[in-house]
Amino acid sequence: MDVVNLGVVINNKNEVLIVKRKIPEKGKNKNILIWAFPGGRQEPGETRESAVEREVLMETGYKVKAIKQINIRIHPDTGVLVIYHLCELLDENQIQSPAEPHEVEEIKWVNKEEIKNYFTSDIDPEVKKLLGI
Repeated sequence: MDVVNLGVVINNKNEVLIVKRKIPEKGKNKNILIWAFPGGRQEPGETRESAVEREVLMETGYKVKAIKQINIRIHPDTGVLVIYHLCELLDENQIQSPAEPHEVEEIKWVNKEEIKNYFTSDIDPEVKKLLGI
């Protein structure tokens, strides 16, 4: 089974980092998944933490440190094992250009309350609790 590590990154303005997929994913419930937390598949021999840090950097250009695992679940729309991590933003500026231009169309910081306007699938309950939404 694929393991996907996603980073919940909050900046000093209390905004959350999200990415727009270049190729939308179709969920089981006919949801079209366009916006997501940045992250990706864990490579063999890689820790969960290093996977999410690498993927967030590649997709967004932001350097982060995984500080806490929020939750693990089988995503209800994709059937993939997803591990959510709270990540500390180490630099408010991008340290490099995103290295995944074929995957990510747009990178956006949004207010916590606005996330529901972007996500078309169920937001993990523990992530919602952490964000206070």
